[in-house]
Amino acid sequence: MRERSGDGMRLFVCGIIAAAAAMLCFGSCLSFAREAENIQTGTDAEEEMSVFSAESRVEDVARALLFAPYGRLLFPVQSGYMDGDTLGSLRLAWYSHISPARTVAVVNRLAADAAAGHRIFYPIYTEEEMRRDPAKRDTGLFFFRGRTGAPVAVVSAGGGFAYVGAMQDSFPHALVLSERGVNAFALIYRPRAQTACEDLSRAVAFLHEHAAELGVDMRGYSLWGGSAGARMAAWVGSHGTEAFGQRSYPRPAAVIMLYTDLSEVYGTEPPTYSCVGTADGIASWQTMQRRTQAIRRNGQAAEIEVFEGLPHGFGLGEGTAAEGWLNRAADFWIAQR
Repeated sequence: MRERSGDGMRLFVCGIIAAAAAMLCFGSCLSFAREAENIQTGTDAEEEMSVFSAESRVEDVARALLFAPYGRLLFPVQSGYMDGDTLGSLRLAWYSHISPARTVAVVNRLAADAAAGHRIFYPIYTEEEMRRDPAKRDTGLFFFRGRTGAPVAVVSAGGGFAYVGAMQDSFPHALVLSERGVNAFALIYRPRAQTACEDLSRAVAFLHEHAAELGVDMRGYSLWGGSAGARMAAWVGSHGTEAFGQRSYPRPAAVIMLYTDLSEVYGTEPPTYSCVGTADGIASWQTMQRRTQAIRRNGQAAEIEVFEGLPHGFGLGEGTAAEGWLNRAADFWIAQR
């Protein structure tokens, strides 16, 4: 069942990208303003130029020099929420419809960008802040580049505020958005509700402060999230970065929310697109529908798509009734800018 019809544009599934003959490694990459990009060549680099596959071991990907020193953040750093030794067998708690092909495509895209000399990861806290609070070392932004000067989407995965399920709930979305030309950033955050919103707010501040260096346009940016990540997007979108320890920055042009049982409406919501499945045992589609209606009554743009029979955590929804939702959500956002 749908409250909104769309053009059903199918997602373009990227092919596996062969890495180039050089690689990026970081020396001290904790200060954005000071860091220089260095290209490393030689036997070690050549060995890692091979394309990752479904048979690639998660451990090997996390330790690959191409991703050093942040490869560990590609996967949950909290224990007990991930199963599977390879990219093809990867499973994450509370998520369904995980696509091995999409997981491999994400890793190969980041590898190719790194090999081409592009930074793929940005810490959002300074070295001094991370020294005082070591948990902040487990935060940052993975950058999926779109067109230079294009607008920004910040995507936060869910994980029940217990871990960050980026390989299903933010990396694939950021990859597809970048293929549309959007500059997409996937946030790795500290998984508690308060600290998660603090990290998202800090990410928004970081992107505003470094937009020129990054080659992005923060005007009319959007916040995206699934499950717990959707709550983060909604809370920061409604209350502003100033509510979570940062100075006040412009609110997002749109919030994109997937499968979260958030009912509160404050009257300060940005334009909001939501989607959810009727078989979701965690997030009630009726609750999301009522919230959408309440936002509309307040005079704000809001749309929802409800997909028959889909469970929680369907991600991009490729091969399901939800396929194409991301393009419709992106169209909704662009219409609000």
